[in-house]
Amino acid sequence: MYKADSNRWFIAIMGTLLQIVLGTVYAWRFFQKPIIDAYGWTNVQTMWIFSLSILFLGIAAAVGGMILPKYGPRKLSSIGALLYGTGYLISAYAMYINSLPLFYLGFGAVGGIGLGLGYVTPVATVSKWFPDKKGFITGMVVMGFGLGALVMSKLIAPIFLKIADGNIVQVFLYISIVLIIIGVSAGLCMKNPPKDFVPKDYIPPKKSARHQESEDSLTLKQSLFSKKFVGMWLVFFLNISAGIMFIGLQSPMIQDLLSLKDATMSTGSLAMAGATLIAISSLFNGLGRFIWGGLSDKIGRIQVFRLILGSQILVFILMMLTSSPWLFGALVCYVLLCYGGGFGAMPSYVLDVFHAKLMPVVYGVILTAWAIGGIVGPQIGAFIRDLYAESPEMIGPKTYMTGAILLSFGFIITLMLTNKSITDVKE
Repeated sequence: MYKADSNRWFIAIMGTLLQIVLGTVYAWRFFQKPIIDAYGWTNVQTMWIFSLSILFLGIAAAVGGMILPKYGPRKLSSIGALLYGTGYLISAYAMYINSLPLFYLGFGAVGGIGLGLGYVTPVATVSKWFPDKKGFITGMVVMGFGLGALVMSKLIAPIFLKIADGNIVQVFLYISIVLIIIGVSAGLCMKNPPKDFVPKDYIPPKKSARHQESEDSLTLKQSLFSKKFVGMWLVFFLNISAGIMFIGLQSPMIQDLLSLKDATMSTGSLAMAGATLIAISSLFNGLGRFIWGGLSDKIGRIQVFRLILGSQILVFILMMLTSSPWLFGALVCYVLLCYGGGFGAMPSYVLDVFHAKLMPVVYGVILTAWAIGGIVGPQIGAFIRDLYAESPEMIGPKTYMTGAILLSFGFIITLMLTNKSITDVKE
């Protein structure tokens, strides 16, 4: 039965807006240095605030996928946005009383749980409205998360820093209010389509009675313990680990390359160049989710992952060889394009393989790869920095080599995966 489907685009836009709100977490590097300067905490101590938020994001996303059918998308996404904004509020108080543990609890645990509940909900919900454009629409929605850092670092945070005259406590307080108002409003717009909803001009694929029976009998345990799920999880984890390990290195690396080209550049000019690269690469992070997600509709999900991982191996090797700041900047943008691309293509891949019934739960669990990658990647990067502290010129090449190795393992795994649903192939 066909029904009017114009409101599905409104829901998709609101889902994208909610993801922009949640994606502001990626602007953490904007706040890290001012917080360190103000409170004297170390880089490692301060980075753990962000790492914990990503850890709790993955855990909460897995739980959120399980409870989504019970509580519904409107309630879960609104609670997620509320918790994330509350995380900033608790963090403001933590800085006011100079308490790092409370910061961990606020931004890391409370905010991270909000991120996970809020992230999984619009992706799972909007995909139900667009069975005809699964890769395109999930890519569009998660694109918002990639753009969140750009919105925060270039718009929201600078405005409030000016209003608060650099008072970071007040900045976090103002940010919490804005995120709660916008995020909760967007979350309240989330709803599932009617059971008999079919988009105009869309012809659902025909399934045999045997195939339908196989889908209906598929259990969550069978899905999560299948070889296909394990392979998809590993591919996602390795792409995330390589990308997130590299993200924090882009600014100092391009500053080093610029210094070699022009030793007269001031510290301020170098810092501005690094900040500009971060902003541009954040844009590519967002666009990658949209572009690769849409491309997966045309050439296949696993084919996209093979391109994402395989091409990055060459890019990381090229980074080891280049001394050009401009080429390095272009390669950085491509890495972020592929990093975001994994998030854009994975939801529709999960939907194809495990079907709509199990999609929210399976997708939530697969996001634990993000949680663990968010710890493993930065920790590998930190270990390399410490190991080669006396030979800083080796930090970049060793990091790129490690990234290429991680991606190579992932690429090999993609060669063992297919686009077939779990009910079409024996595991």
